[in-house]
Amino acid sequence: MVRQLRESDIFKDYEKAFRETTGLPINLRPIEAFDLPHHNDPKEAPFCALMAKTNQTCAACLQLQRKVEEEARMEPKTLKCFAGLCDSAVPVRVGENLVAFLQTGQILLHKPSGRDFKKVTRELINYGVDADLKKLEEAWFQTRVLEKKQYEAVLRLLTIFAQHLASLSNQLMVAAKQAESPMITRAKVYIAEHQHEEMSLRQVAGAVNTSAFYFCKMFKQATGLTFTDYLARVRVEKVKNLLLNPHKRISEAAYEAGFQSLSQFNRVFRKIAGEAPTVWREKLQRQSAAG
Repeated sequence: MVRQLRESDIFKDYEKAFRETTGLPINLRPIEAFDLPHHNDPKEAPFCALMAKTNQTCAACLQLQRKVEEEARMEPKTLKCFAGLCDSAVPVRVGENLVAFLQTGQILLHKPSGRDFKKVTRELINYGVDADLKKLEEAWFQTRVLEKKQYEAVLRLLTIFAQHLASLSNQLMVAAKQAESPMITRAKVYIAEHQHEEMSLRQVAGAVNTSAFYFCKMFKQATGLTFTDYLARVRVEKVKNLLLNPHKRISEAAYEAGFQSLSQFNRVFRKIAGEAPTVWREKLQRQSAAG
């Protein structure tokens, strides 16, 4: 999933714009990846690039990354490393599932001083770093400095983009790019054409001329989703498209997409989107107003 997101046009465009606008590194990182997220990034901080070459501090950086991710599973989190640089992670969630992290950082929130670097030097010595301290000092003073409000704005941008990636992840789950049998293709077409109606697995299996048992097995194998979950995601995406019309009531969109009751719709939407439909629409309206 993360690979597909990285290869998407929306991610590539945003990645380029983010680096050019902020001058900061950015990475879409799989869960529990164990490597330095910004190593060899075009905007990697010079100090961090030097640190990545030393085993002792590299291990410390990896530990920090693990801690950031552990604390960012539900909401954005920022932590400081031993050298005072901030690293941040923003979760990308599809409903209740954590998919990946958007990460940036390697910045200072205050102007660096010689006094500060003396503290950093003591930490480097404690780590047993065998490196040119003069070069490290020069690199450390080249670190990007942002005001706290500026950096908070950067993280808000990442949070909004994480929501876009979550929506894209959901679409990828629905429209899997893997090769599929004609039976599965016909089933997807049938579901799309009849999603607004009451629908059962047995009904769809009959439409593609196979048994319910065989269809259930093959559909899960091809899509990675049960029939019920797939249908729910198709209907939620339909609702989201309908709600792009600011005059469309949520209840109207729910019934037009095929949900049989508002209680069922609210439960399914919250499970898949990770928030109530009213909250999702409010965010959409705020983003439209800001744009």
